[in-house]
Amino acid sequence: MGDVFSQLYIHLVFSPKHREALILPDWEEELYKYITGVIQQRGHKLLAIGGMPDHVHIFIGQKPSESISDLVVEIKTSSNLFIKEKKLSRHKFDWQNGYGVFSHSRSQLNAVCKYILNQKEHHKKKTFQEEFMKFCEDFGIEIGKKEFFTWFGQDVHK
Repeated sequence: MGDVFSQLYIHLVFSPKHREALILPDWEEELYKYITGVIQQRGHKLLAIGGMPDHVHIFIGQKPSESISDLVVEIKTSSNLFIKEKKLSRHKFDWQNGYGVFSHSRSQLNAVCKYILNQKEHHKKKTFQEEFMKFCEDFGIEIGKKEFFTWFGQDVHK
């Protein structure tokens, strides 16, 4: 059988449980480096990682032999353990079950990387909830009765 040739650019978005702002600036870089290692160890290419205290964006060149859901489970499980073992968070830390996954074309690489790396500037104007709902709208994801992130202090359905 011949080699596999692929071009899969995947943008992942997920949050701590209840979208709480638990990812603090003094250890976010350590977390991002750890997540980068998990992604690379599994054969994917990290293109950008960034976020805010209440969510993370990860942009990868995906290896087609692993499902997105398996990768997300591994990232969340191992990074959650990493946070607990290193005692990075003073609060109980868990990732929320849900996540967003969006695909992009090669022509969008630079724009998506820039967007992810400039999260702190971007979120001076827009909340995570506004951002995520806009993604869903832009990508034609029907919101309907789907359960989205549990927004801290808000109803889970939008």
